[in-house]
Amino acid sequence: MKIVHFSDPHGGGPAEDWMAYFDKRWVGVFNYRFRRKFRHDLSKLSRAVEYIMDTRPDVAVCTGDLTSAGQPGEFAKVLEILKPLQQSDIPLLYTPGNHDCYVRRPQCVAAMKDAVRFMSQNRYTFDDLPLKLNFKGADFLIINTSAPSNLLCSWGFLRTPHRDLAVRECENNDSRAPKILISHYPMTEEHPFLRMRHRLFGQKKIQQLLTEKKLDLVLCGHVHKPYLKVDSSGRGECCAGSVTRNGSMVEISCILPEHKFSFRNIDL
Repeated sequence: MKIVHFSDPHGGGPAEDWMAYFDKRWVGVFNYRFRRKFRHDLSKLSRAVEYIMDTRPDVAVCTGDLTSAGQPGEFAKVLEILKPLQQSDIPLLYTPGNHDCYVRRPQCVAAMKDAVRFMSQNRYTFDDLPLKLNFKGADFLIINTSAPSNLLCSWGFLRTPHRDLAVRECENNDSRAPKILISHYPMTEEHPFLRMRHRLFGQKKIQQLLTEKKLDLVLCGHVHKPYLKVDSSGRGECCAGSVTRNGSMVEISCILPEHKFSFRNIDL
């Protein structure tokens, strides 16, 4: 089985309505205008789509942050690039990032929910999360760890229903299928105090499942530099990094009966 994992395109743009200057969107717009605009290249996302279409993996996974400020126009810009992949017969799985769930403005929430439906090829909606889908004998546990936070923080929270689905599926002794968790936020954090403004809360049980080998693999984004934290069998956590900033995505080969994984970084 082959999986291609990419994350964090961070498409951006100007403020799309005057209320953006009175909620958190002005932070994302300012960040894009003076920083991300010069660091993130959406042409690399186009190349990622071409690579996936050419290599035809069994599953493609995007772990969030399509946008910079969660605005409808930002979603539209990125989803247009991803349209060939979305319209293909390659299964596409997506969970939103904190920048996709940036504010509670109705038009932004609606755009995010439309993006989940689009990216999942109508397999599920945002309100269906968390859920399990099986492809080629592997269980994909799709959770949402993102929600609007305060002006200065990018916190994530693993809420009870999402944690409980992972625990229930990973402790199901009747299933021999490998368990792959899809989350925007990493489950492991080496510097929790230094990264206090950007970290996930509530993930200790997931870390325990990883330690006990009941959960095979976490696919995540949020951190823009890609990394692997895996054991000799390839079980652990894989962060794809930002596809548009670092030109990075990961191709994962899985030997399902043995629960073994190998990884190849794709440089775009």
